[in-house]
Amino acid sequence: MVFNWWLLLLLLQVLCGVTGNIVKLNNGGFEDIVIAINPGVPEDNKIVDNIQDMIKEASTYLFNATKQRFYFKTAKVIIPLTWTQKDVYKRVTTETYDKADIIVADPFLKYGDDPYTLQYGGCGERGRYIHFTPNFLTNDGLHDVYGSRGRVFVHEWAHLRWGVFDEYNNNAPFYNTGPLKAEATRCSAGVTGQYIFPLSPGKNRKCKVERRTQLYEPGCQFIPDKQQTTPASIMYMQSLSSVTQFCDESNHNIKATNMQNKLCNYRSTWEVIMNSTDFVSSPPINVPPPNPTISLLQTQDRALCLVLDVSGSMGSNDRIGRLKQAAEIFLLQIIEMGSWVGIVTFNSAAKVQTYLQEITSDSERQTLAAYLPTTASGGTSICSGVRTGFQVFKQKYQSTEGCEIVLLTDGEDAGIGSCFKEVESSGSIIHTIALGPSAAKELEALADMTGGLKFSATDNLDSNSLINAFTGIASGSGDFSQQSIQLESQGQSIGSLMALNGIVSIDKTVGNDTFFVVSWSEAIYPPMIILTDPKGKNYATQDFVIDSTNHRTARLNIAGTAKTGDWVYTIKNTHSAAQVLSIVVTTRAASASVPPVTVKPYMNRDTNSYPNPMVIYAEVSQRFLPVVGVNVTATVEPQTGTPVELELYDNGSGADIIKNDGIYSRYFTSFKVNGRYNIKVQVQGKDKTVRRVRRQNQALYVPGYVENGVIKMNAPRPEVSEDEIQADLGNFSRVASGGSFVVAGVPPAGSPSDVFPPCRITDLEVELADDDDEFLLSWTAPGNDYDTGKAERYEIKMSENPLELRDATFHTATSVNTTDLTTEVAGVKQSFRYKPENFAKENGTSIYFAIRAIDDSNNVGEASNIARAVVLLSALPSTPSSPSTTHTTSSTHTTRPSTTHTTSSNAKTSVLNTITIITIIVFVSVICFCNLFL
Repeated sequence: MVFNWWLLLLLLQVLCGVTGNIVKLNNGGFEDIVIAINPGVPEDNKIVDNIQDMIKEASTYLFNATKQRFYFKTAKVIIPLTWTQKDVYKRVTTETYDKADIIVADPFLKYGDDPYTLQYGGCGERGRYIHFTPNFLTNDGLHDVYGSRGRVFVHEWAHLRWGVFDEYNNNAPFYNTGPLKAEATRCSAGVTGQYIFPLSPGKNRKCKVERRTQLYEPGCQFIPDKQQTTPASIMYMQSLSSVTQFCDESNHNIKATNMQNKLCNYRSTWEVIMNSTDFVSSPPINVPPPNPTISLLQTQDRALCLVLDVSGSMGSNDRIGRLKQAAEIFLLQIIEMGSWVGIVTFNSAAKVQTYLQEITSDSERQTLAAYLPTTASGGTSICSGVRTGFQVFKQKYQSTEGCEIVLLTDGEDAGIGSCFKEVESSGSIIHTIALGPSAAKELEALADMTGGLKFSATDNLDSNSLINAFTGIASGSGDFSQQSIQLESQGQSIGSLMALNGIVSIDKTVGNDTFFVVSWSEAIYPPMIILTDPKGKNYATQDFVIDSTNHRTARLNIAGTAKTGDWVYTIKNTHSAAQVLSIVVTTRAASASVPPVTVKPYMNRDTNSYPNPMVIYAEVSQRFLPVVGVNVTATVEPQTGTPVELELYDNGSGADIIKNDGIYSRYFTSFKVNGRYNIKVQVQGKDKTVRRVRRQNQALYVPGYVENGVIKMNAPRPEVSEDEIQADLGNFSRVASGGSFVVAGVPPAGSPSDVFPPCRITDLEVELADDDDEFLLSWTAPGNDYDTGKAERYEIKMSENPLELRDATFHTATSVNTTDLTTEVAGVKQSFRYKPENFAKENGTSIYFAIRAIDDSNNVGEASNIARAVVLLSALPSTPSSPSTTHTTSSTHTTRPSTTHTTSSNAKTSVLNTITIITIIVFVSVICFCNLFL
């Protein structure tokens, strides 16, 4: 019966998940697109005007580019509360800055206005958001370098909606086409232009091709002709007036070393779009689309009501006590100043404990905390609680639009569906917390239909999951200076006279409003607490405040800004028996002008059907600048059973699509039961390994154009210095709740369980071995179950046609002998030397390789990315280069694999030796490798 309930929940979430910052597609028209302006952006009506113009231009451009299939129908622009109120501004409902499709905000470092789309997933998977800067939206001078705003928006929308990738590559701007010949990485190859090397302002020379790399020298720039004849492609250079289409099969450049080819296996952007569910449901439209309807909404003061279950089941496992403890942390430490908060409790009926009160000081926080429940009895009527929550809002406001409910329950309620229509029309956001294994299965539908957050908490005291859920309900306004940041969440069963020890690293970006909260599960008296700050000052148990109504919690508020460095704690269990000791540390930004380092966990989906894997992501950044080199650990806890820890990686392999982009990823397959799983992510940064990096996937900054044979350069792209990027962050700690997901279809314990294949290898590379006659393939080892464990064996294929190496035809391509190749544990870098003995090598031949892994149950992984090599036979120079000619040599650093295997293979029936003997007298054989890399 439980299994059927979870299947029903999956269906409910599909049916109800149609509002709350979710874009809808209606007869080819995209509806409810949300564009949110950050509250830190100064008021400027030009931003709003140009957003509206951009959407209108983009709608027509998109309609033509998609062959009359798609256009922008309705959009909503969120105006910050800090801007002047106007009659034309409506009240927000379920739209928030944090869940907007497009955000408008200044970059962290004031250099550059490159638009970009944050993409976590692979080819065909939707992105997180588009980022435009205010200057991009108001400075018409940027049209020359990016193109018109409407065209740029369509370029970024294709990233966001359809999961396509750029057709240029700033890290690999050129690729080989023949001996001493190279081309700019682009699509289509029909885009014409000149290759120049800038010498000084207004002076340049033609680029030179390096003999060793067979590519243009570093610093070479491709300057496109202003007037072109090719219509493709929007994902390369939408700024060209002739470009009105996406690259398709007829003009796709499979030789280009770009992300589209690497991540989409040489499929054109139009092929990826055609494969989307959007395309399947949207036939061509025979009439011009209407102009977009654009609504202007303004945010308001945060109004939130805690709607808390106090039914009889809340008395078990001390749930009512834990509720008070967690909700108290929310009221005293998490909810932002200036917020309005009310409290409702419910069992068979609901009761208003307090109507909305504005938080202007700690006094109001303490007053609100006093209304939290301490006893439990009666049945469960969730809708009674929700409806009463709406009454709390209406006591102050004429409408419930834009208000928030935090709904916590541990029980089932057959009547929960009776208020679905009211909830959906309320315009309020409902965040849900499911406590224990028996909370109503339909609970998440309330969050789905309102765009709310979803959390679950178990009765396992060690995990702090209930506290983590409440700390995860921060404002979605985008104002980092007011948002609470969790630094530590640790709990453990500790034996008598034993201790819980740890270190909390407070960096210089945080430290205001810092709280250390210690709790214990059994004893009447507190444990012995010793907390030492970075300067050696000790805080003891007597320095902590124990609430008279909550005897098992002690709280210490650090005055002013907490000192930067490592805070060391020891919590000793002085009770005569074992008990659970836990510690939670929260803080806020140290300065309103310096954004703190943050971690934002995400999942690839919030409902899952076994045996599909989950993918867990964690974005670590300072404002919009990625932070790399940190240790990120996710703890996944089922509603019953033992939590699973897994380390997340930012290495460009497995679930992680781009290396060093600040997004840490990992597959999760350890499903033991059906039901809810909650996620906690912990981040630890060490001073010597942490660094900030530039964002990689930015819109192309066009350096200039050729007009009537004359090169006209644009202003150089603004660059931030490496010193500014590598500002000292020091050690830091972060914890964040990733919410919860639901899994259905998990087989009973004891059933055959090995249904998970090795993950797809995404970082296959090829380079020339030291002796110049072998291919050296390298990749990161996958696991037995996706990226965990160890695969059984590999299959490697090669072809002169990359399309043969896709999954559907992989088995028909030419095999490479891998007899001596062994596998390694997931995450280990491997390499393999391959020497083709009988291979017809012709000048300019492109050779493609792909690999896949198989586990010990014969589960076959997907074919890898396809790596390309070009065979070139270039003439040896008869005399040394003249002094007036400069030839440069560049090298690419590669990390040596930990394992290397060598083999020879008769890969082709044609014989190479004869060709080599004839040509060696006058030719040198050069094999140039064009790996598709990040």
